[in-house]
Amino acid sequence: MKVYLDGQLVEQEDAKVSVFDHGLLYGDGIFEGLRLYGGNIFRFEEHLERFEFSAKALMLNLPWTRQEISDAVCETCRANGLVDGYIRLVATRGVGDLGLSPWNCPKPSLIVIADKIALYPEEYYEKGLKIVTVPTRRMNPAALNPAIKSLNYLNNVMGKIEAQQFGALEAIMLNDQGLVAECTGDNVFVLQKGQLYTPSAQQGALKGITRDSIFDIAEELGVPISEHELTRYDIWNAEECFLTGTGAEVIPVVALDGREIGSGRPGTLFKRVRESFQRRVRTEGTRI
Repeated sequence: MKVYLDGQLVEQEDAKVSVFDHGLLYGDGIFEGLRLYGGNIFRFEEHLERFEFSAKALMLNLPWTRQEISDAVCETCRANGLVDGYIRLVATRGVGDLGLSPWNCPKPSLIVIADKIALYPEEYYEKGLKIVTVPTRRMNPAALNPAIKSLNYLNNVMGKIEAQQFGALEAIMLNDQGLVAECTGDNVFVLQKGQLYTPSAQQGALKGITRDSIFDIAEELGVPISEHELTRYDIWNAEECFLTGTGAEVIPVVALDGREIGSGRPGTLFKRVRESFQRRVRTEGTRI
């Protein structure tokens, strides 16, 4: 597999960064996860925009134009003969010293990895996930805004570890007020009395690209949708629940904290949403 590293395509065993890179030392950097479907990158411009916004929020000056970053991503996919897969786009603060100050890192690094991904086994798309609520709270937006996809993902990693300790593949993370923020790697949606609800960024949810597409799909299907404060009680008593993310796409949840959601099986709306999403990913992409 070829990896793009600072202007060159190298074999994966040669794709190495310095131990003095602040992305390694401090998690100082940003990333995006993108999906490639049939040779088209789904909502490529939206991902590139969010990448730039994350960089601006961290005062990480990107020396590459959007077109140069786009070319690097497409070049990496073509070099690996990839038609369907997952792309990880990364920018680190770059090499510096052991001090915390980012001003001692004169040159950021750009990395593109293009490979296959299977976040959840296929059976869970047919039967649904049984998830839990974990003790670790989602990062407060006043501390580190969840809109920033930074390399410091320890908050989510701790939630994932706790989910595994409870025997679950995914978990709900609450914010400081006890409201539902998101899952460790996915956004959450619930159906209540014919309306779809999802937490807002103010509650700690990432403004996911797949999440945004659900708003378009809901409009297409004639289903009212809005951002809303949610508690675990709301999910326990929802008619349906599903998660969205670049890796997960759209996946149903049939139980939370040992309580069945709805019928305990993937719901009708989930199936319609997933079908619409699968159609869209083939038409809303940018050709590599």
